[in-house]
Amino acid sequence: MSQGFIKSRILVADDDIVQRALLRMILEGEGYGITEVENGREAFEMLSEDPDLKFLITDLNMPLVDGFELIRNIRNKEVRYTYIIVLSASDGRDSLLKALSLGADDYLQKPVHPEELMLRLKAGERLLKLESHEELIFAMAKLAEYRSPETGYHLERVLHYTRALGRDLARNCPELRITAQEAEEIARLSPLHDIGKVAISDSILKKTGALTKEEYELMKGHTTAGGNLIKEIYEKTGSPYLRLAYEIVLYHHERWDGSGYPRGLAGEEIPLSARIVALADVYDAISSKRCYKAAQSHNRVRASIMEQEGEHFDPRVVAAFLRQEDMFVSIQERFQEQECIDACLSATL
Repeated sequence: MSQGFIKSRILVADDDIVQRALLRMILEGEGYGITEVENGREAFEMLSEDPDLKFLITDLNMPLVDGFELIRNIRNKEVRYTYIIVLSASDGRDSLLKALSLGADDYLQKPVHPEELMLRLKAGERLLKLESHEELIFAMAKLAEYRSPETGYHLERVLHYTRALGRDLARNCPELRITAQEAEEIARLSPLHDIGKVAISDSILKKTGALTKEEYELMKGHTTAGGNLIKEIYEKTGSPYLRLAYEIVLYHHERWDGSGYPRGLAGEEIPLSARIVALADVYDAISSKRCYKAAQSHNRVRASIMEQEGEHFDPRVVAAFLRQEDMFVSIQERFQEQECIDACLSATL
């Protein structure tokens, strides 16, 4: 093995067992983790369920779902980018053009040459790095959190609450058409929900008493400020990942009954990602201690959320919360809030 660690995980889709064995030998020898499937249907299901699969190497001629249909399905559904390399015994120009037009990133003919394949994979890794900086995303979110009284593990808890809700909805609400991969992406982006607070003045952000009507209106502007920040980057890159971030940041204070902000969207007009983060954020806000309030017990928070079903929250998200409430309690216990004195001290500086 040329590296002392496992690098990117690669999904290989090919009905030829000999070809799969050859690719496994080459790729594992270079430190990659390999998952194998025999057809495009299995490949699409695997990619939908496993967000850690960033590369696909696929044949074109396969049973059930061929490589062309697989590529089309991936590009129509994905959130995080999947780098697709087509391997085919066909040397026809029409096949090459069709695969690339459907969204394939690269194309190699069989038999594969190891050195050439490694060069193509390195090119893909450079591209994927543009969309896979979770640590940078979390650091950006922390910039906003450091200026607010929400110290400690607020972002960590919201991420885990969001993941629990998203995974539950993926399993139990097929009508929502959310995959496990999409649920994971929503969770990873959830820490950005309040990034717009960097635009709110300290006099409002760190105020320990109730906000005036005018101050509250200014505070509400954090959704549009954050949304505009993400939108500027999204318009330059066209990244589906940033589009999802934009939806979360802009709409996580919308309410199911249309009384939220900034747009007053109602029901399914609100992106599902924002509906999920909304409940996770509210649960943490009520259940966590702050220098200006005491923490509420899980049972009291549970009762409050149930009272707001169909008003503030999507009933299906509330149902997911009720199915996952033991997980919520476990997350709350795992990420105990730091003493609120830190926030109080920072507010007086």
